Amino acid sequence: MKVFAFFSGRGPNRQSPIKNWSRESRRQVCAITFSLTIGVALASCQTMAPVAAPPPPPPPPPTPVAMAAPTPTPAAPSRTDQPNFYRLRNTASGATPARVALLLPLSGGTAESRAVAEAMERAAELAVFDSKNTDILLMPRDDGGTPEKAAAAAAKAIQDGAEIIIGPLFAQSVTAVAPIARAGKVPMVAFSSDRSVGGNGTYLLSFQPETEVNRIVSYAVKTGHASFSALIPKTAYGQKVEAAFRQSVTRSGARIAAVQPFDERPQAVVEPTKAVAQAGADAVLIPEGGTMLQAIAPALASNGAMMRRVQLLGTGLWDDATVGREPSLARGWFAAPNPDAFRNFSAHYRDVYGAAPPRITTLSYDALSLVALLSRGRPYQRFTDGALTDPDGFVGVDGIFRFSADGAAERGLAILQVSPNGLTVVDPAPRSFPQPGF
Repeated sequence: MKVFAFFSGRGPNRQSPIKNWSRESRRQVCAITFSLTIGVALASCQTMAPVAAPPPPPPPPPTPVAMAAPTPTPAAPSRTDQPNFYRLRNTASGATPARVALLLPLSGGTAESRAVAEAMERAAELAVFDSKNTDILLMPRDDGGTPEKAAAAAAKAIQDGAEIIIGPLFAQSVTAVAPIARAGKVPMVAFSSDRSVGGNGTYLLSFQPETEVNRIVSYAVKTGHASFSALIPKTAYGQKVEAAFRQSVTRSGARIAAVQPFDERPQAVVEPTKAVAQAGADAVLIPEGGTMLQAIAPALASNGAMMRRVQLLGTGLWDDATVGREPSLARGWFAAPNPDAFRNFSAHYRDVYGAAPPRITTLSYDALSLVALLSRGRPYQRFTDGALTDPDGFVGVDGIFRFSADGAAERGLAILQVSPNGLTVVDPAPRSFPQPGF
């Protein structure tokens, strides 16, 4: 059975060798010659130990600009180490490090997206240090937040010998990089939540709304709910949620009472919520967060929905510190990782870097921990489709996950209930995936 350990959640390491490093200093020593005294648990599910999982990530970053002319595709690299491949001066003679390109929007875009990218880079470095794997050579590359710059960065990384690409963050950049990675025979583990950009060697280690909707609808049906309505924002995210909602409810044998689209303006929810309240469903899905969620829930109640009899359902967008402050959301359910694990990870990250990590940083941490496991294989044959799509899956900070052939990540999620005192796990996340035939 394959097992590797990283952050254990026992507490912060106050002697971390990478604390307070500058970005430039960290990048110069990405080949691992240090180790932290703490580990985390990212392992093949073939020997899965119970691992607590954190809450879901924040809404996706702003959409980047449209793609310009594509970068020319490089020739596929040799399947053996080459003298021109990137290496550190202290690389042992004859050693072939696992070169890992990390593509993130470290420049361009908004200040928020740059801060997120910086934090994800730090989390990736932390994962490699925690793994104590001295064979990994992390190669952070700035993709500029645009498809054309991402394509250029990927092409250069492949020329430098990258065996696998981690990132990019934005869907359009993933689309631009994918053909270059395929031509170079280099798999890519990206962070976009848009399932349409996955597949054919591109894997998406992200929280996808389809997974969250399937889990929450299945649990609601299991607990006796038979009639569903949904309030759907008129966005690309809303379209994905609606498709998953219709499929999940139909597959479960339940009934769809109403599906009401709405514009993302608090004053625009009155009529849609009235229609849903009058439809008489016993469960209502609200895939929104923030101020919109705070407007929709009381509007349902004021329009006649009997909140004690109607179960409100949500997606990962409900992971908000303010969600418990709205009385109408009390007892609402949504699917997400267990929040305890992220709190432990956050304490570890904060002790090393002196700042709290954005929620999304667990994705880059888990991606590099997965690389650390698979890097034990033969150089240029270790990150195969077969290895990445292991049906037993893996365990990360965010719980169990596995990749399907279309590149989507299937995740084991818990069901969380909202209360004024915080979130409560009402149905734990599974610890393993069902096997074919069961």
